[in-house]
Amino acid sequence: MEICGFEKFSMVDWDGKIVCTVFTQGCNFRCPFCHNGTLATGRALAISEEEVFDYLTARKNFIDGVCVSGGEPTLQPDLAEFCKKIKSRGFKVKLDTNGLKPDVVKNLVAENLVDYVAMDVKNSPAKYASTAGVKKLDFAKIQETANFLKTAGIGYEFRTTIMSEFHTENDMKQIALFVDGADKYFLQRYKDGDECLSHGYTEVPKDTAKEWLKLFDGKVKTTGLRGY
Repeated sequence: MEICGFEKFSMVDWDGKIVCTVFTQGCNFRCPFCHNGTLATGRALAISEEEVFDYLTARKNFIDGVCVSGGEPTLQPDLAEFCKKIKSRGFKVKLDTNGLKPDVVKNLVAENLVDYVAMDVKNSPAKYASTAGVKKLDFAKIQETANFLKTAGIGYEFRTTIMSEFHTENDMKQIALFVDGADKYFLQRYKDGDECLSHGYTEVPKDTAKEWLKLFDGKVKTTGLRGY
């Protein structure tokens, strides 16, 4: 595993659980607003698996699980083995993913190696590629992962980081159709930072975000705002 970030204590990466979060190197998207730019572009410093597992062993009575984030973890060829090591030590596993590798997600679920999946929904289908920062995008793969999670029998959520330059009310209506039938969906506040790939985007006002969230009523069981 190419681990290039390690947050040893978090109460916000997995609702209701205390976790540590590992960040993997590399991503198949180039979202301009990405807040982990050095991870996405492969410029972060490596951290050994031993450091992660030594920490978990020492904190076994205080940590509920591990959030595997990125970058994009599903690009890692030994992701399943890494999750297996975590599970063998008695910890739960949460996966953060952009959904572009449905086969990887399906295999992890089939092998009981993940307990919860958080999938980013970048935008409405028509604006997905531009929001993800790529010229060509196989949206069918995104749809396949989303459809699978809705019926996989594990905990999951969909989430969208919103900015005035990228998202409109009409986009939210299209996203609501995309996640229709889901258990959870969250709108996340955009926040600029030193690690962002690009800068200067505008956060969506809280009142507007609240109105957008109403578009998901009757389509998603649980909705909410994050970061506001």
